[in-house]
Amino acid sequence: MVILILIGVGAGGCSISRSDAFAKLDDKDVTGTISPTLASAPAPTDSDLAFTRNAASDVLTKGSKDSSQPWENPETGARGSVTPLAQSYSGEDGRTCRDFLASYVNGTTESWLQGAACKTGQGRWEIHSLKPWRKS
Repeated sequence: MVILILIGVGAGGCSISRSDAFAKLDDKDVTGTISPTLASAPAPTDSDLAFTRNAASDVLTKGSKDSSQPWENPETGARGSVTPLAQSYSGEDGRTCRDFLASYVNGTTESWLQGAACKTGQGRWEIHSLKPWRKS
């Protein structure tokens, strides 16, 4: 009796073939209520930029290749990381300088900041530019 029930359950009911098991989306298909365009990130606050500058100074001081330094501002909820770019170079005044990129995430939006820093006489990195990153 149990065998007949199992055969009946297996043979009846819903069935799907493997090829139809998953929906396929074309590049033009949009699902949900999220707009396909990217929202622009809110501008970083002064305190967000202070956290970013501190992270940049820390990661540049460490001097290790291919490293990043995360940062987070508990007041605003903004966060990100700072990653040095390429090698150091000699700045206009002869100081050692280095460029970096910083991610900026606030809520569901993300943007990038580009910056440059130079070493001070005390060996600390001083950030002298930090602005929105523009692809060239």
